Amino acid sequence: MTAALGPDLEPIRFVSVHQDDALAAPLLDELGWEYGTRYGTSIGAEYRDLRTYPADEFIPPAGELIVALAGTTPVAGGAFRRYDEATAELKRIWTSSAHRKRGYGRRVVAELERIARERGYRRIYLTTGPRQPEAVALYLSSGYTALYDRSLPAEQIGAHAFEKHLTA
Repeated sequence: MTAALGPDLEPIRFVSVHQDDALAAPLLDELGWEYGTRYGTSIGAEYRDLRTYPADEFIPPAGELIVALAGTTPVAGGAFRRYDEATAELKRIWTSSAHRKRGYGRRVVAELERIARERGYRRIYLTTGPRQPEAVALYLSSGYTALYDRSLPAEQIGAHAFEKHLTA
């Protein structure tokens, strides 16, 4: 568990959880609902997709799933899993709709990068969907490099891939 506080930021703490942990459920539920809303797919199918990766891929030492808590309330979360020997892949970065615009997503990404770096990863890879401009903005402002032609229409690109090389 790690505490995180920056200038003018609300205190949050990070806890490592299993994907079936009750603390992760509200975030995964809302993420599934939002995917269904944005992409027009059934909520149930999207929720099942959130769990298509084996839970073991998100546990130490190769992976991690964290939830950010403000007090006892889950406000954000995210995970990484091994992509290759040197690369961690970020998955399911999410901020509760009731807690957006407070910097929680950026803090989750930074915490996942910190943990991945400690575990020996030297690069982060991730993808996000074409109907998630907030996620694209988060990754670009967090120092990620787009691995696609940003001049093309978002829907033409499909999955938007990013990378970031971690420094020691």
